[in-house]
Amino acid sequence: GNSNLISKVYFPRLVIPFASALGGLVDLAIAFIVLIGMMIYYHVAPGIGIVALHLFVLLALAAALAVGIWLSALNVQYRDVRYTIPFLTQIWLYATPIAYPASLISGKLHAVLALNPMTGVVEGFRWALLGERALDVQSLFISSAVTVVALVSGLFYFRRMEQLFADVV
Repeated sequence: GNSNLISKVYFPRLVIPFASALGGLVDLAIAFIVLIGMMIYYHVAPGIGIVALHLFVLLALAAALAVGIWLSALNVQYRDVRYTIPFLTQIWLYATPIAYPASLISGKLHAVLALNPMTGVVEGFRWALLGERALDVQSLFISSAVTVVALVSGLFYFRRMEQLFADVV
């Protein structure tokens, strides 16, 4: 959608996926204000984990950047990627423990669930804001590691494909 910017010589092309991911922080800030209002109304006090909330926001931003960088580079090369994104998003929603707690999944499936980068983020937000259960550190570590690997590999792939962007677009 930004072909006029991509074809410029000195335009840093990585800005486009970053801008999309950073735009989500505005939505998060508005939703967080609503959440604070609801927590006050329902007399729910956050625990000591609230001090770690910014780390989970950074982890969510890193996961969004990783997926955004990969998909934006793939979209330039393969034009049909943009049509699969809504389906991938819906599958990812069901694969992330949002409507259900990750503690419902046990055994080997719990390790597979931890491979989802957003599992650690969602469970971390639950722990930091509600403090209902102890934080599953192993699952958080696996999710964080997958996020870092996806982000670094996405950056390398994006940089490798960047020379072709202006020609293809």
